[in-house]
Amino acid sequence: MNVMDMFKLNGKVALITGGARHLGRDMANALAEAGSDLVITSRTLSNAEISAEEIKKMYGIEVLPLELDQSNHANVSQTVKKAYEWKGHIDILINNAGGGGGSTSGPAHLFKRNPKDAENLIAVNLIGALHCCQEVAKLMAEQKSGKIINIASIAGIVGRDRRMYERLNMNGQPVDYAAAKGGVIGMTLDLAGLLSPMGICVNAISPGGFTGPTRGMNDAFREAYSDRTPTGHMGRDEVDIKGAALFLASPASDYVTGQNLIVDGGFSIWQ
Repeated sequence: MNVMDMFKLNGKVALITGGARHLGRDMANALAEAGSDLVITSRTLSNAEISAEEIKKMYGIEVLPLELDQSNHANVSQTVKKAYEWKGHIDILINNAGGGGGSTSGPAHLFKRNPKDAENLIAVNLIGALHCCQEVAKLMAEQKSGKIINIASIAGIVGRDRRMYERLNMNGQPVDYAAAKGGVIGMTLDLAGLLSPMGICVNAISPGGFTGPTRGMNDAFREAYSDRTPTGHMGRDEVDIKGAALFLASPASDYVTGQNLIVDGGFSIWQ
């Protein structure tokens, strides 16, 4: 097979949760450019609809916007059913919805953390991702093919040095976020063991810190983080996540399963 053909996704349908903005939108753009039709979800339907129209105009593919609260299993089941009925198949799932690691509301420090806030964050980032895997994998097993990509984080593989946040008077990252993303990595490995014999490759991407014009990030934090990264900069929105997502979604990775691809400019190795 021609190597460039291995990255084509014509005729595929990808479901991308949280696909309306930031890394989710970047991955949606990458798969759309490769020819895949998309289902993108957001907790707010209007956000998904706006992004869907933009993607359709940019790439000439079909996009179905749906509302999703992935912490609610019944809502996940209904949303996956709609996505499947749209084209009669789901070939790729990118479990991206979640967040709250760097901009959580309320105190982030373990000693002051509201238990309900911690439970809600884990419900969205870990349990919600599991709900999506459960419902989509059933359909992929019937097809005997599929790609599942779970978006984890370097928070799941390294302990955070919170002095950087403290020096800049930032709220920081809660321990429950690391717990959730570490759980996503473990879930990915075990799902790969369960689902790969059924023709379903399951992998994770663990991004480091990313920045872009729509994030409103503190300049001092961006500089401090970049100084602790071997490549000398944070991940770039609209650039640095695309290749990893396309690789794991495409036939180029058909012999890759149970892996956690770290996309962090080397941040996690230079400590």
